[in-house]
Amino acid sequence: MKHPRDKRRDSRPQPSRKGAPAPMPTRERAERHERKVEQHAPARQDVPVEARSEPRKLARREGALPAERLPLILEVAPNDDYALLDSGNGQKLEQYGPYRIVRPEGQAIWLPALPAKEWDRVDAVFTGDTDEEGLGRWRFPKTPLGETWPMRHDGMSYQGRFTSFRHVGVFPEQATHWDHMARLIEEAKRPVKVLNLFGYTGLASLVAARAGAEVTHVDASKKAIGWARENQEMAGLSKKPIRWICEDAMKFVEREERRGSHYDIILFDPPAYGRGPKGEVWQLFEGLPAMADICRSILTPKPLAVMLTAYSIRSSFFAIHALMRDTFAGMGGTIESGELVIREKSAGRALSTSLFSRWVAK
Repeated sequence: MKHPRDKRRDSRPQPSRKGAPAPMPTRERAERHERKVEQHAPARQDVPVEARSEPRKLARREGALPAERLPLILEVAPNDDYALLDSGNGQKLEQYGPYRIVRPEGQAIWLPALPAKEWDRVDAVFTGDTDEEGLGRWRFPKTPLGETWPMRHDGMSYQGRFTSFRHVGVFPEQATHWDHMARLIEEAKRPVKVLNLFGYTGLASLVAARAGAEVTHVDASKKAIGWARENQEMAGLSKKPIRWICEDAMKFVEREERRGSHYDIILFDPPAYGRGPKGEVWQLFEGLPAMADICRSILTPKPLAVMLTAYSIRSSFFAIHALMRDTFAGMGGTIESGELVIREKSAGRALSTSLFSRWVAK
């Protein structure tokens, strides 16, 4: 497999030319592209698809607001499985297992701390189109690599993959949420049901299943569901109770509410924009209040937590904090909100990746 030769002598990220578009490494663009590609493909359905119901009529919840804890910064430090080695000039230099990778990162507006020779000593660099729906490419400065490679998280194996939309199958900053969820499951000392909405490649689902939970994993992408199943096999968790469902997340939770289904822990990690397998359109600010409200209604009588993460949106965590606090009025517990960050190895800077807000019973 041939790849275009890089003719630059200094391959460390360079500042953008005046007037050139800024890098757009946003997660929702990748998901928008993938869902657009797949929206006309027939989806595997565990349950029949129903027509979209009328917009949910929301009413303000009665009762005292939960306690609050903010701002809370959840941080991932470098480890043997993953490390943010350096960042700057709209790029990030990462270590994923055996590979050093360079990818765009719009929030890295500072200068790199490591010298150019360290940025040159990489295995893969994401390059290519920056159009809204354009496909990207990977350049391999040393030896051409295969599409996938084995990765690990906390002793659990999964598949890394060089995708055309710059992601590699894991969002390492989520590890703090996963660890927190695993502790809740293990400390519950009872059967726990977990719902993972917008579940992507399934690492959160695998962590929950390994901790002893019964998991329902929902994603609108057939490709992501297939990848998640591969990860389940690689992790040696094929006998764990995970239900994989390819469906629009909103339709799924609406139906679960009608059926009277309930969960102890719910994770939802929605994009700013997305499409379901039948062309359903998701807009974060339009759909999030109703989804949060439904998530509350499908909790068990003794729930443990609800975790919301919001990537690449023009907002403050105060916005989703206020939404979650209103939604869980009368439930007790605490709303914890803030940012997920990755601590850089070179200069110790914190790279913010997303906003989050979570309700915890204790």
